[in-house]
Amino acid sequence: MTKLKPARRWQPAWRPFGRTSLGNRTLAAVERAFKGPVYGCRMCGNCLLQETAFICPMECPKGLRNGPCGGSTPEICYVDETRPCVWYKIHERAFAKGREEKLLEVLPPLDWEKVGGETWGDVIRQTRDVGFGTFLKGMRRRETRHATRESVFQPIRQPDWWRGDAEYHPPAPGEPVSELERRLRAGEFVVTSEVAPPMGSATGKLLRDIEMIRPYVAAVNFTDSPSATARMASQACSILAMQNGAEPVMQIAARDRTRVGVQAEVMGASALGIRNLLCLSGDSPAIGPAPRSRMEVVDIESVQMLWILRRMRDEGTYLDGREIKSPPTFFLGAAASPYASRPEFQALREHKKVNAGAQFFQTNLVFDPKGLEIWLESLAARDILDKVYILIGVTPLKSYKMARYMDDDVPGVFIPEHILTRLEKAGDKAGEEGVQITLELIDQIRGMPGVNGFHLMPVMWESIVPRIITEAGLLPPDFEAPPNHDELIAGA
Repeated sequence: MTKLKPARRWQPAWRPFGRTSLGNRTLAAVERAFKGPVYGCRMCGNCLLQETAFICPMECPKGLRNGPCGGSTPEICYVDETRPCVWYKIHERAFAKGREEKLLEVLPPLDWEKVGGETWGDVIRQTRDVGFGTFLKGMRRRETRHATRESVFQPIRQPDWWRGDAEYHPPAPGEPVSELERRLRAGEFVVTSEVAPPMGSATGKLLRDIEMIRPYVAAVNFTDSPSATARMASQACSILAMQNGAEPVMQIAARDRTRVGVQAEVMGASALGIRNLLCLSGDSPAIGPAPRSRMEVVDIESVQMLWILRRMRDEGTYLDGREIKSPPTFFLGAAASPYASRPEFQALREHKKVNAGAQFFQTNLVFDPKGLEIWLESLAARDILDKVYILIGVTPLKSYKMARYMDDDVPGVFIPEHILTRLEKAGDKAGEEGVQITLELIDQIRGMPGVNGFHLMPVMWESIVPRIITEAGLLPPDFEAPPNHDELIAGA
């Protein structure tokens, strides 16, 4: 390992898909001979080294090109524990060199037509278009150096089909497109909750859980094969929810989709009336059951998905530039991870998602209010608290064993030792202790600046949701108690 190559070179370089000229092959061989030993270059043909503090993001096992996943840590990569998190290293160097704002630019997915080829030829051709004399003259003067360099490298890293930038793109003005958006815009403190999709095709329990939770929440989330484990599709669950009077939040994990598939799926979801989308990169197959699917490069990740979907909605264009005569309609959300790494690193990552199109966040699980407060202050320092609605993720822990597993093995989750001790001492009554801990956390968090609500993740304990919302004083303003309300509270 070197400072330029903080992770080992974990896979060989790619090969071009088609024939290339002798000149291109020669240039590629020279580029690989230099960049391979220095940067661990895989010859992706879409080089971003200048934007990522001269550490290649393709060293990331997921191939993420816009920042770390929610499992980023200072110590190791959760996908491959033999190496550090490459994106943590990129952020560490960028902040140390004062180059962190360069990480805000939304970078495109791989153009696989270029994969296996070189990038230097693009640089030479673009410099020729600018003019070699103009380029050399501009590089000699400090005040023109940046603009001159950008005149060559910006068109290379931002092709016309992408046109990414580091700017905030507010949603087009108009009426709220979903009940969740309406409530948040109106300043209501909202609660959403998850219902686990069934592992089979039977829908009885799913429908009962939806009916039970529906009066207590603004919307119901349906996870999209979490832990890389197949379940009923989030879109199918969302349709069933609408048919039974509940507003869904459809989760969509980029892990299992191509850029073509994402565009097609959300167009269909919009046509079916699904208005809330939560864009995720998705858990790595490394933590899922065997046999595992491809674990290296995802076709797109959450930031790129947000960028694509926002442009489809607001600009009426597909990724390939085709016009959409009837654009889709949706309220775009994303995940946020307050404890994954240093707060300023995560705040920049969340800032990038907001710029790309995220209108609301549902955070990873929160058990440490002080750490959450630091993360919120980091978001405030980036001036984005008024640009996104934030729903804090909480869950009632049913046992000490469950809590220990989450703290040790679930990426991005941190449980303080005093909570673990309380659950361990509670013994057989750990479930009730977990409920009390959740109520205490809600009470400590609800008044924090920038918090717009909570996202309850009951983890197969949906029956506890009505009790927690009722005892926490989080019932919606228009709440109408179902006939079995008292039974739900007493029986939880």
